[in-house]
Amino acid sequence: MKNALRVHTALFVVALIYAANYSISKDVMPRYMGPFGLVLLRIVGATLFFGVVSRIVAPQDRISGRADNLRAIACGVLGIGLNQLLFFSGLNLTSPINASLIQTVAPIITVLASVVLLGEKMTLPRVLGLGVAGLGAALIILGRGHGPAAAPGQDTMLGNLFILLNATAFGIYLVLVMPLMRKYHPFTVLARIFLVGAVLAVPAGWQQVQQPDYANFPPSIWAAILYMVICLTILAYLLNNWALKYASPALLGAYIYLQPALAVLIAVSLGKDTLTTAKAVQALLIFVGVFLVSRKPKPQPVVAVAQE
Repeated sequence: MKNALRVHTALFVVALIYAANYSISKDVMPRYMGPFGLVLLRIVGATLFFGVVSRIVAPQDRISGRADNLRAIACGVLGIGLNQLLFFSGLNLTSPINASLIQTVAPIITVLASVVLLGEKMTLPRVLGLGVAGLGAALIILGRGHGPAAAPGQDTMLGNLFILLNATAFGIYLVLVMPLMRKYHPFTVLARIFLVGAVLAVPAGWQQVQQPDYANFPPSIWAAILYMVICLTILAYLLNNWALKYASPALLGAYIYLQPALAVLIAVSLGKDTLTTAKAVQALLIFVGVFLVSRKPKPQPVVAVAQE
């Protein structure tokens, strides 16, 4: 029970971090820095952090065996490199509301991948939970009107496609990384997969990271960049991957549905939105859905066979 509370607390914090990021990232892109430049700063910063810390807290821990090393490479490509490059490219071209709506595809991908790759059961409560939470998320997003649109000249359709591919990559990543997180120390896994992601991010973002006039960045933009490196990358990945030691990928995916609800609460707290009965009901749908997805399937009773 105590461990379950810690897992839900960790996943709630991750959802809160991601919910705030939709607006924070748009303050930086594309005026101050291109999407690939931001991804390079995020991934290289996290690679250095996890690389150093892993050598301190788990110096003898190493990912070994061909299967585990190939899995780690796949996780680095899907969950770090492609995931972040696609997300920031998409968010740069589309609106935060479009991005958050399309992100709700990820839990469905995660559940389907869990069934195919891990043999998890597609139970009725999980199906209902995904449906209820997805309904709540969609109602919150659609109920907010059109919201801030993409800037003139941006290709919204292409941006939406990038976000869809990002959600698919992240959904599969959650399933692939779980066996590694349960076998090795979290910092060992994160150090390896971020190193793989850096191999993609550095050549992709090298040109964009050299273009900005850093000396003229206002403090708010530096704060936004630090938020994306420390909170959005290091803290969020650490909490997500720690939670995979004790929870199913389906539960982590379901918490993506919580992000629109938290985005509304953040807007209300800043005086940019109002909390209505409809929004409260929509948020409740999401919480109910997450609860249903988090329920573990009951173990099948063992039937004794009489010996002849």
